[in-house]
Amino acid sequence: MNDIVSGIMTIAEREPGRTAIVDGRGREITYGELARRVSAVRDAMGGGRPGNDARPEDRARPGDRTRPEDRTRPEDRTRPEDRTRPEDRERPGDRARAESGTQPEDPVRVEDRVRPEDGMRPGDGVLFAVRPGVDAVALALGAVAAGGTLVLADPGLAPDVLAARMAATRPAWVISESLLYTLSGPLRRLARRRGLLLPDLADPLPGHPVRHLYTGPWLPGVPRGALRLSRVLRRSSAVPGREVYGADPDQSAAVIFTSGTTARPRGVVHTRGSLAAGLEMFRSAFPLGPGDVVHTDQLMLGLPALLAGATWSLPGGGDLAAELAARRATHTFAVPVHLDRLLRETPRLPGTLRYLLLGAAPAPPGVLRRAIEAGPEVLSVYAMTEALPIAIASAREKLAQAEGDLLGEPLPGVGVRVAEDGELFVSGPHLAWRYLGEEPLREVATGDLVRLEGDRLVLLGRKKDMILRDGVNIYPGLYESGIAALPGVAEAAIVGLSDPETGDEEVVLAVVPSEGYDEGLLRKALPEIVDAAALPDRIEPLDAFPRSGRADKLDRAALRDLVARRA
Repeated sequence: MNDIVSGIMTIAEREPGRTAIVDGRGREITYGELARRVSAVRDAMGGGRPGNDARPEDRARPGDRTRPEDRTRPEDRTRPEDRTRPEDRERPGDRARAESGTQPEDPVRVEDRVRPEDGMRPGDGVLFAVRPGVDAVALALGAVAAGGTLVLADPGLAPDVLAARMAATRPAWVISESLLYTLSGPLRRLARRRGLLLPDLADPLPGHPVRHLYTGPWLPGVPRGALRLSRVLRRSSAVPGREVYGADPDQSAAVIFTSGTTARPRGVVHTRGSLAAGLEMFRSAFPLGPGDVVHTDQLMLGLPALLAGATWSLPGGGDLAAELAARRATHTFAVPVHLDRLLRETPRLPGTLRYLLLGAAPAPPGVLRRAIEAGPEVLSVYAMTEALPIAIASAREKLAQAEGDLLGEPLPGVGVRVAEDGELFVSGPHLAWRYLGEEPLREVATGDLVRLEGDRLVLLGRKKDMILRDGVNIYPGLYESGIAALPGVAEAAIVGLSDPETGDEEVVLAVVPSEGYDEGLLRKALPEIVDAAALPDRIEPLDAFPRSGRADKLDRAALRDLVARRA
């Protein structure tokens, strides 16, 4: 399989009546209906239309910018005064119809239709702002099928960072919920006071016109001429099929921003082929097929479920354990910190759950032990944005590892290289095509220091987290999991505090105590786990570690500041 959309279309052709997705409210959609919606969105955005084909040499490469002559013409631009015409406002009954699936009888206006010559060009950016759900899946797949490159709208970024990302990607389309048009337009000030920062979705890059497709009822702020998903689906005559316009594995499919300054945003460009290869690696790493139910809001686990003919169950925001039981889930994904909270309240997970995948951050030994006791097979996924996934190890294997954090054997197809300084480099068919605006990648530096034990990768720590004391390199990851497994220790992290006079570093062991913590006993136990040259200068017990990001990863910089103030 070399394309995510074609793979799902193939399943739909074979078993159109099988349940593909269950949404957060428990409503089901079949593979056949999902394929119809994907095809309708593809056609609405101009993909697959006669006369709109592009020769391979004309296709936009990932990261390429739209040329001036390719942009929407001035007469097609959205004017601010046109955004809220009375006839476009939500009419009585529209909300109920949208929820029930029935639609009003007003036809799609001629001026709202995408003409073939104005449709999607392969590689065009698509600013995407739709929360996880059936609509989000259909819209995302349909946009990619039409030739678009998804650019996720992150609601937590500073305005200058958002502006830099819009300038770098220059989206030609915006796909959004109608509510977000309102919150980024008429109610922008209110949204900002609540901490929601969004680009102006109606005009994300001033002077660069875009087309719009939205889901939900009409609300103030939705631009004139925007296509409404419910109308698109009602009027579509698309015939689903695996032959999808622009099914080129080298076509860009998504830009995922990781870091970078406002002057140079760091965007990872994945192609349809690289994403498909990564999804296939996930699917082959553990049993998954028809009859299985994968409960997650993570695309990189939900899409493999669809490619395997399984059912993707989307969380509804309630108690996770209760949802797993109600949906009879067989697979799920969790971030270690969130799983820890769940297992403290619900020590046993439903018997239908066979696989629990952990990722996004290292899991402390205590969490791994509780996860195993909860019932399912527990697998820890090692991955990075540029290469999804790299390796998978079971919780039991990780607990049996004497030193360092076991990552597991590289998955079939993943190439690894360990540099002289111990840094891991990764390559393979799942590797991202490039960083936005840069040359294609052949391999990528992970920033992780590892060693090979046979065919298995063992994590020693982050390269930037290495500590230097008395001329000795100290790798925190080599010892932290062992310390965290000691009685009375819930979590452990080692950081270095630089001495400006000597350039050496003080080694500080920070711990989150659990029941039975005794610092004296901890100090006596450390020489059995930590090399003499790496023993801490001091131990700092803390109520909790500072964390950051959606995955609640340990914030080492904040931890250094915290222990420095306690010196």
